[in-house]
Amino acid sequence: MTAEKRFDVVVIGSGPGGYVACVRAAQLGMKTACVEKAARLGGVCLNVGCIPSKALLDSSEFYDMARRRFQEHGIRFQGLEPDLAVMMARKDTVVRELTENVQKLLERHRVLVIHGTGRLTAPNRVTVDRAPPETGSLELEARFIILATGSEPVAVPGIPLDGEFIVTSTEALSFGEVPKRLGIVGGGYIGLELGSVWNRLGSQVTVIEMLPRIAALLDSQVSRALERSLRRQGIRFFLESRVVEASVEKGEVAVRIQTKEAEERLVFDRLLVAVGRRPLTRGLGLEALGVATHSQTGHILTDSHYRTSVPGVYAIGDLIAGPMLAHKASAEAVACVEAMAGMESEVNYDAVPAVIYTWPEVAAVGKTEEELRHLGVPYCVGTYPFAGAGRARCMGETEGFVKVLSHAASGRLLGVHIIGPRASDMIAEGVLALECGAKASDIGRIMHGHPTFAEALQEAARVATACAIYGKD
Repeated sequence: MTAEKRFDVVVIGSGPGGYVACVRAAQLGMKTACVEKAARLGGVCLNVGCIPSKALLDSSEFYDMARRRFQEHGIRFQGLEPDLAVMMARKDTVVRELTENVQKLLERHRVLVIHGTGRLTAPNRVTVDRAPPETGSLELEARFIILATGSEPVAVPGIPLDGEFIVTSTEALSFGEVPKRLGIVGGGYIGLELGSVWNRLGSQVTVIEMLPRIAALLDSQVSRALERSLRRQGIRFFLESRVVEASVEKGEVAVRIQTKEAEERLVFDRLLVAVGRRPLTRGLGLEALGVATHSQTGHILTDSHYRTSVPGVYAIGDLIAGPMLAHKASAEAVACVEAMAGMESEVNYDAVPAVIYTWPEVAAVGKTEEELRHLGVPYCVGTYPFAGAGRARCMGETEGFVKVLSHAASGRLLGVHIIGPRASDMIAEGVLALECGAKASDIGRIMHGHPTFAEALQEAARVATACAIYGKD
């Protein structure tokens, strides 16, 4: 094999895990190649996930505010209507610019990008079937191989996807018109975010969820508050319900669901299936090489340094256990590469933030009340409503609250849960505090600007501090 085809690191996948791994490896002096099957870099997140969905959420939020809220501020419109084509074009521009930035980032760090489908053929070898206009296969040799191919939507028996009427999140980001009736199977963050987009633009949105509550991994108090808010916005929910069958009939989607009480028939113009995602391991050659995977979930099994059962082969991001979040993948990418270089590096999985970009936004880090009760940990709760924050009053964004959980004896911060305006930005303070082992009283003492939304976090921390045995130290 020629020197041009030998590398220190070959990364398969260019999403938030893959491209960050490439950059960090290059920074540490490793000769690096990135294999990507798609025409554009960035993976699911940049192309058909995090970024385009947030672009549409922002556009639809502005329209919704102009339609419902601007009059409170003395701003009036006539003939207000959404221009879906412009929204979609703006979304595509945002995606294109960010994927181009990733391309430039890898070029600047002298990472070789190879477009094609990569698969493992030996512990230190990757075969790439080149993507057009290139032809043939390419053999790459590497000391280390990092698998970072991400995830794909989970299919549901009885719901045949056709990409037009019964769709995944990918197609739901590019509807050519606003569906009058949109059904969503799954009440997790993907379904709730996309449901919010189309509800704001005029769809009658119905969410069908098997569990007793939406966004089931959230603190239950926050989950209930989110459901109430979304119901007020016009979204319908069928909880503890499952889809028995779905079919396309005369340009409509007929759905038969089983609720707690009875079987019902619903009709939609489009049906979005958003019940979760699974590791995208097809075609990687894992079985032939003996890479161990979880028998039920399909996740690749790794140790604390992201090494698989095959020496020299590593896995990160959605391919391994844990929340399928872009920032988790990026953190694992850095820790993985630094471990290869002999550095001490790790990811604190107790301090991984989660965000749902509905309005009000939801953000959380650390333990929920339910988890603490299950673990038998004595804890204190501090809550504070945004209605009590001056900045929230000024903006007319008083819905929601901040909830702080701390250890009842030591006062150490255990969790922060926010539902309200700019929760996605506010949670960073909670993540930092949790990572540093801070107490609720530390947040309560630190000076916060006035008036800001962050004062609600400070006040919630003070309430939790007053509860603790040693809270008044």
